[in-house]
Amino acid sequence: MRLILLGPPGAGKGTQASGIVKKYNIPHISTGDIFRKNIKEGTELGTKAKEFIDKGLLVPDEIVVAIVKDRLTEDDCKKGFLLDGFPRTVAQADALDIELKKLSYNLDKVINIEVSKDELVKRAVGRRICKECGATYHVLFNPPKKEGICDICGGELYQRADDNEQTVSKRIEEYQNKTQPLINYYEKQDKIVNIDGKQDIDKVYSDIVNALGGE
Repeated sequence: MRLILLGPPGAGKGTQASGIVKKYNIPHISTGDIFRKNIKEGTELGTKAKEFIDKGLLVPDEIVVAIVKDRLTEDDCKKGFLLDGFPRTVAQADALDIELKKLSYNLDKVINIEVSKDELVKRAVGRRICKECGATYHVLFNPPKKEGICDICGGELYQRADDNEQTVSKRIEEYQNKTQPLINYYEKQDKIVNIDGKQDIDKVYSDIVNALGGE
């Protein structure tokens, strides 16, 4: 199963991705995870990416495309993959199509999680992230078992500096402006599956599985 997961910041892509990759036994290719790893390690790529992320801006194509291109050539991608956070623009989608063709891969579906702007802002200000493994939580909707501590690895949870109403609103607007053409792009390929992301986490997941054939 070769999939792309789309959705604005705060739509719950990370949570749904965990279930999808487990069910279909495919690697989760998340640009967010890659950026966090590089930022933590202080690499040149991480430093460049952080400049944009801290401002609530999308990371430039040339940085993202280079990372994803290398990742897709690894052996575990031969049986399938879930791309999360990429592509975000038509230019990136064009670049991805070229790479997939070189690898003789066919994209199965593009899962688009839809959530309103007001709901996304409410979610963002309560979001907490693990410093160690990158797992995400929410103080209201998905709290950890122990406040401030990651359920998975025991790492410390923190609130991103850009998780405030003004920056989040700007981030969502930029996402919508740049990504709507991408949704149209995949609709023309009959690949888009729209999912109501405001529902309960489990219901969102079941809707995704059903849309992929229910197996």
